[in-house]
Amino acid sequence: MNIIRTVLWIAITAILVAFIAMNWAKVPVNFWPLDDGNYVHFEWPIGVVALLFFCLGMTPVWLYLRAVRWRLNRRIATLENSLRASSMPSMTAPEPASTTPVPSTLDPTPEV
Repeated sequence: MNIIRTVLWIAITAILVAFIAMNWAKVPVNFWPLDDGNYVHFEWPIGVVALLFFCLGMTPVWLYLRAVRWRLNRRIATLENSLRASSMPSMTAPEPASTTPVPSTLDPTPEV
């Protein structure tokens, strides 16, 4: 399974590198309007801008899924611990054997 995951990550990385390499033309990116009507302006390659905003869009989803996984793992651990506690034998002292004599069926005296 780890080999499949590694191959998948290598393929995704190769696709991202190819995308950024093919879209290396710089484009103007306006970040924030200023008081004089201009903008805070940067010129970045298209691929870097796309990758940056993809990561910004993916971050909330990733954080939500991590929180769900953490909550479910805690719930599973709690259920396993309660099951383990309920299935363990009680640690109370065993009851002592009864002291009344048991009638023996091998009595040597005959009945009259």
